[in-house]
Amino acid sequence: MAADRIAVAADHNGLALKAALSAWLRGRGYAVHDLGAYGSDADAVVDYPPLCWALCREVTAGRAARGIVLGGSGLGETVVCNKVPGIRAGLCHDVWNAGVSRGNNDANVLVLAARTLPPARALEVAETWLTTPFRGGAHARRLAQIAAVERGEAPTGEPPTGEPPALG
Repeated sequence: MAADRIAVAADHNGLALKAALSAWLRGRGYAVHDLGAYGSDADAVVDYPPLCWALCREVTAGRAARGIVLGGSGLGETVVCNKVPGIRAGLCHDVWNAGVSRGNNDANVLVLAARTLPPARALEVAETWLTTPFRGGAHARRLAQIAAVERGEAPTGEPPTGEPPALG
């Protein structure tokens, strides 16, 4: 795996932030694989599903250690990325979510909302996400359960306990 290689992609909403993020990553010693979109015309609409697919394929093939996707809200990008087997994408708006995304979920794709995150905060989120290790333990068990669901199998583990809440 390319341990120091980060794949990046952005639709038209994330072009400016992608440029800043890519420079920031290079300044920290990461090799950046820019999968598009390219240019500076934010008025040219770019569909994000092909970008997300290409980035996720780089990660699952081991050609990038992780990926960072930038979109307007990041919601659609997160949906697309999480449809790719082997991808655990987290939409993170702050450092707390970035820490949980990596520490608990071992996310391999970070999604950032370029329309709502100021660039300085986006870089803080990326820093936390890139430097937080996976905690393992109970979280590893849950990742195995997620992998089972991804394969179309029922997850194994402890069933819920107690009584369901009353409808009302």
